[in-house]
Amino acid sequence: MIRKHLIDRRPLRRDLLKMAGGCAALTNTSLLSTLFSLSATNAAVAANDLSGYKALVCVFLYGGNDSFNMLSPLTSGEREDYLAARGGVYAPGNGALGLPEDGLHTITDTTNGRTFAIHPAMGDLKTLYDAGDLSFLCNVGSLVEPTTMNDYQSKSNLPLGLFSHADLQRHWMTSVPQTRSQVTGWAGRMADMISDNVNTNPNISMSIALNSVNMLQTGGSVVPYIVTSSGASEVNWYGQTWTQARIYSELTDDVLARSYSNLVEKTFAGANRNALDAAIEFNAATDAVTLNTTFRTNGNALASQLEMVAKTIGARTQIGQSRQIFFVSLGGWDNHDELIDNQQVNLGRVAEALKDFYDATVELGVQNDVVTFTASDFARTLNSNGRGSDHAWGGNQILMGGGIRGNRLHGQYPMSLAPGNALDLGRGRLLPTTSVDELACELAMWYGVSNDSSMEAILPNIRNFPTAGGGAYPIGFLA
Repeated sequence: MIRKHLIDRRPLRRDLLKMAGGCAALTNTSLLSTLFSLSATNAAVAANDLSGYKALVCVFLYGGNDSFNMLSPLTSGEREDYLAARGGVYAPGNGALGLPEDGLHTITDTTNGRTFAIHPAMGDLKTLYDAGDLSFLCNVGSLVEPTTMNDYQSKSNLPLGLFSHADLQRHWMTSVPQTRSQVTGWAGRMADMISDNVNTNPNISMSIALNSVNMLQTGGSVVPYIVTSSGASEVNWYGQTWTQARIYSELTDDVLARSYSNLVEKTFAGANRNALDAAIEFNAATDAVTLNTTFRTNGNALASQLEMVAKTIGARTQIGQSRQIFFVSLGGWDNHDELIDNQQVNLGRVAEALKDFYDATVELGVQNDVVTFTASDFARTLNSNGRGSDHAWGGNQILMGGGIRGNRLHGQYPMSLAPGNALDLGRGRLLPTTSVDELACELAMWYGVSNDSSMEAILPNIRNFPTAGGGAYPIGFLA
């Protein structure tokens, strides 16, 4: 039997409003996001073609992936230079970081015949590469403009805070590396521009992030909708049928339906109402998607995240979105020590998750409409510190999708990694030869954004890079 004082509406209403003090009690959409949208104006749409469906999936590897072990050279002479830079072939306790040749997965760059090795833990990527569905973008990093060794030495127009985790993560996401004051990301600014034309759902953003807010997807009016690997977070008890839950649901509906004269209170209540309904709608849509693809999620958080991405793509029509941007992430890459062992585990997780996700896009029939790309703070020093590697700059990233020009490497993999090579800033920190801007520009063009003033609004530095002008893709990794 329920005691009367437990259902006194007046104190419960007050308590419910107090509970809502940090939006988490009733919603997973922040009040700050709502207040952003109050002052935002719709950006003018300038796009080549927004027909059909397309999705971008960013896999961010937090901490700085040592990507010259993920993809290492095998061509005669180049292999020896790599080993010289890495201090020789790794053996327990010897401090070297070079991978032994046994177990490496050999691939060939069909544009020039150079041979490379994919890390032993990433056999799944070789399968995708050989099938033409995966490639690598080489020696890419955040740049304000094309930068020479002389520019670096004279400190001419360099990204702020080079070799810093916080700064280089920010620069990857904003593509404005000359400042720390930028609060929107290039994908968020792109979503601002096109969201009204591709998203018919007012409550669920076209930008969907797994488990965390990120700057990449944050725009002036469009911000990420945060979900977990299990779906959107719903309010406990709400919508259930047992007695106290029905009372709680009734009180929640009552509070959120009230008329408020104060703008902040009104906005807050409206945002919570929308978010509560959105969570229920999102979960109903994704729960209805059945995948035959088996994701290897045991101990692999990235695979769990990408499984939810696949389900969300499968529910795109029910959600009401013809363009989606996803952000997933995996930490554990800041390997100043125990690099070899840590990479064996983490790179294996990445390879399994990417292969399973690609298979799911094939099952869904959207493999040509989804581009997945990795990003990371920076690469790491080729030189060993005795146990691992330290913060560097230019590195290699993965590109995956049915529309990728596979069986080849894109950008410029250095012809030599030997100590003191033409790009070596010291300790094997490599000067990038391809910019994040060029990568983002090609992705945006494929997504439907015109390479004109619209692109400049998304990527303010894009005209600093001569190859990024006109109608052709600046790098050419997309067919």
